[in-house]
Amino acid sequence: MDFNKPYISENHKIELPILTQKNVELYIKREDEIHPFVSGNKFRKLKYNLAEAKKQNKTTLLTFGGAFSNHIVATAVAGSLNGFKTIGIIRGEELANDLEKTLAENATLREAHQNGMTFKFISRADYRNKEQTYFIADLSKEFGDFYLIPEGGTNQLAIKGCEEILTNQDAIFDYICSAVGTGGTISGVINSLQNHQKCLGFPALKGSFLEEEIKKYVKSKENWSLQNDYHFGGYAKYNDDLIRFINTFKNQSDILLDPVYTAKMVYGVLDLIGKNHFPSKTKILAIHTGGLQGIVGFNKKLAAKNQSLIQQ
Repeated sequence: MDFNKPYISENHKIELPILTQKNVELYIKREDEIHPFVSGNKFRKLKYNLAEAKKQNKTTLLTFGGAFSNHIVATAVAGSLNGFKTIGIIRGEELANDLEKTLAENATLREAHQNGMTFKFISRADYRNKEQTYFIADLSKEFGDFYLIPEGGTNQLAIKGCEEILTNQDAIFDYICSAVGTGGTISGVINSLQNHQKCLGFPALKGSFLEEEIKKYVKSKENWSLQNDYHFGGYAKYNDDLIRFINTFKNQSDILLDPVYTAKMVYGVLDLIGKNHFPSKTKILAIHTGGLQGIVGFNKKLAAKNQSLIQQ
């Protein structure tokens, strides 16, 4: 996988009765097809960080994440493909008690481990200190020199990478829609909007702090807004409606959505279309940011509760 080459993803037109009824066009930008593990916004966020790590002659990447983090596995795989050692600081010290069992039960950590990532499992209390200078200094003493990538991968270089998601061909769209996690992807998208375009963000987390995060990175305050009603209870939270929606949408469009981010966004977009949020003849582009590898772990949680699974 060549991180130096520009990657232009395909826009897939969605055909649904509600779109015909409301005279609105919806396309999905298939960023999920870039790579099975380094897909979507993970590829975009890592691209310039890997280049900077090489420029600084670093041989090790260190980053943070939870046990089911798409960012963790993407960093491990991208690091392996580009000749870096990788270290993952993982939230949840109990996962270290029986690493063999943890890896057997967790497809995300197993994939990261198979790609050479070294893990350090820490308590949730310690994890909250991950941005503190003393905490980073302690990690340097333990692991030596490394290139630090923040949790979720969002920094200025990540924003630069996400500014490449949209192309000149995407100028035909009136609205660009993006799921929001740490705010990095949508910030890059906002910075690359054409003058006539607006961006709608669909946070996967509860809380108003994301707006302030995004404002740190964007050049304009006028051409974007967040839709805060589609988080389904918060990060990685869901209900039967969301799982049913994922399976129905897959049957209708042949596109699989991930339950943490993109499903909530597409659900929100279609709900807003149904509520006449968009004028007739509006063209909407929704960005599929990947994350599909996490469905295996998600389905394990669903199976444990005897709930319907996401059909892959």
